[in-house]
Amino acid sequence: MVTVSLNSAIDHTLDCPGFTAGAVNRVVSETRTAGGKAINVAAFLSGGASPVTATGFLGRDNAQVFEALFRERGIQDRCMRLPGSSRVNIKVVDRAGGAVTDLNLPGLRVPDGAMELLTEKVEGLADDNGCFVLAGSLPAGVPEDAYATLTARLRARGALVAVDTSGAPLRHAVAARPDFVKPNAHELSELLGRPLPDRAEVVRAARELHATGIALVVVSLGADGAIFVAREGVLLAVPPRVEVASTVGAGDAMVSGVLAARLAGSDLETCARRATAFAAGKLARVGPVAPPPERVEELMRGVAIHSLGSA
Repeated sequence: MVTVSLNSAIDHTLDCPGFTAGAVNRVVSETRTAGGKAINVAAFLSGGASPVTATGFLGRDNAQVFEALFRERGIQDRCMRLPGSSRVNIKVVDRAGGAVTDLNLPGLRVPDGAMELLTEKVEGLADDNGCFVLAGSLPAGVPEDAYATLTARLRARGALVAVDTSGAPLRHAVAARPDFVKPNAHELSELLGRPLPDRAEVVRAARELHATGIALVVVSLGADGAIFVAREGVLLAVPPRVEVASTVGAGDAMVSGVLAARLAGSDLETCARRATAFAAGKLARVGPVAPPPERVEELMRGVAIHSLGSA
């Protein structure tokens, strides 16, 4: 398993009860964790049956946070170091009010030639790895079709490719027919260029995307669960109620659950249960920490599955 992170981030989470803009606020605790969608997926899947490799770009000036995560989780580090710092995302969490305020700082500008070198590195990793996750936004200096290019080259080598991004990078990527995509409802609406005012419209849109040749389409609906569309049919998976410490990384946990289930040969219902349980279990934790297996099994039993017909 290889995760490709082109715009890695450090998530700086501040626990600030009663946060009020324009006022003096008191932070009671803080955490700094290596993040970005692909880094989170690598962290969630580390320690599993298959080894995990992380590649992509890291800023040399603050790479230590990522290196510490890789050492702790046993993730093979094949990331390229670039001059400067990886971006920092500040999350101000008011648990009492149930609100999270995001302050996203600018990140790296990728120099000329670096993306070509990374593409060669990723293709080389396909010699020994059969599954790739391309996830997250794109930094300055990387073309909008970067994920599409990587998808086409990796699929030509017989690899399974999962993509989790949004906007123009997603639009280009779906044209290259990855095996699995996971937009949320807003991202799917943006992709198709029309509003999706209710669940029926979201399901119709997910079916359309699947019909273009993408084997598995998962549309996350936040607390309302997720829609899973594959050859086996269309399912709605609704999670049980859980305590929420942080929503950061819940979508990445869902991607991880999908891949863990699919690579184990699970059917669509088991995949939907495991992915939804992974995401629900992560909500109780800050940072890319997967829930323990016994908690995943407990949550899987609490996931409600509704059949919505054929694909």
